[in-house]
Amino acid sequence: MGTWRLQQQADSFTLSEGGSEQVLSFDREGRLLTWFVRGVTYKRALNSRLLARRREGEVRLRWEVPEDEVLLVFGRMLGEVRHAAQAIKSPLPGKVLDWTPEKLLAERERFATAYAPVSILPPDQYFAVVVQATRGCSWNKCTFCTFYRDRAFTVQPPAAFAAHLNAVKTLLGEAASLRKSIFVADGNALMLANHKLLPLLDMAKATFPGRDLHGFLDVNTGSRKSVPDWQELREAGVRRVYLGLETGHDPLLAWLNKPGSADQAAELITDLKAAGLNVGPIFMTGVGGQKYAEKHVQDTLTLLQRLPLSAGDIVYLSPFVEHGPYAELARQDGVLPISPEDVGQQEDLFRGHLKATHPGVKAARYDIQEFLY
Repeated sequence: MGTWRLQQQADSFTLSEGGSEQVLSFDREGRLLTWFVRGVTYKRALNSRLLARRREGEVRLRWEVPEDEVLLVFGRMLGEVRHAAQAIKSPLPGKVLDWTPEKLLAERERFATAYAPVSILPPDQYFAVVVQATRGCSWNKCTFCTFYRDRAFTVQPPAAFAAHLNAVKTLLGEAASLRKSIFVADGNALMLANHKLLPLLDMAKATFPGRDLHGFLDVNTGSRKSVPDWQELREAGVRRVYLGLETGHDPLLAWLNKPGSADQAAELITDLKAAGLNVGPIFMTGVGGQKYAEKHVQDTLTLLQRLPLSAGDIVYLSPFVEHGPYAELARQDGVLPISPEDVGQQEDLFRGHLKATHPGVKAARYDIQEFLY
């Protein structure tokens, strides 16, 4: 058994054995965040789902731990914490031990009282306080997306939203301090008219003060707002708007049943930047397969060059994962996937182009298979 060490931060703490043999991190409530052991990293969601990942050579493997194994993993984790508690004179390991495997698993029920499913977030918002001002997606017909197919698009009335905020605050407890921003969900919440949206934003800020606001927006509905509308949201605390542009090739957008166009995307982002907002445009690599590959790359590079991006913006590059209606549509239209190597090449092209045309703007990978909240 190696030597155990405790590191305490303002909003979390870490237990490590033997330097890096294993490392466990916890929120201020004592709930597991991550556990690295024997080359595997486990990450726990707020609802106690467990994702695991490890490397085999150059290949990154990831999987969700089956439900019947989750209790076993939690039990093994607590066994390690018991060893640490014997070696470290601190009450913090004891806080962890209060969370029995069954109590951790019961967080699923508490999560379900606070949230509808949190289907997806931008990677830099995985540790936001998510507040669901809306449920679902206002379009919800893109062939490549199934994130919101289980619910209709609805707007939370103020009373229901207040109850939701209180439930989220109770669920997070002291661990709210770990979450430095507010993400206004679900899929397209920022499309709401400002007279409906602003009171909800004020409620969220009052419940979770001192945090900037962020959210998703689609090109089609976002184009209905003016620069003064976006300035009003900027004054209310909105800082970055994330847009699923997917591609700069309009025929591919149409094939994907995605509203909007490259021209609309450029105009909307120009308006958002004029209002003083940062943006997070999202492009998919590999989407459209072999049939659309050449034009997807060519027109996306053209669109990237047109966008008035600056420091503080993030361009996300998301490797395409085939699922939902897309698979059947691709089979019907003979759209064959490109190789993983070609997907990587598209990402390299977009990154290189962005570096040349917009130095200082960050590019990052957006792997939806690693999402966890």
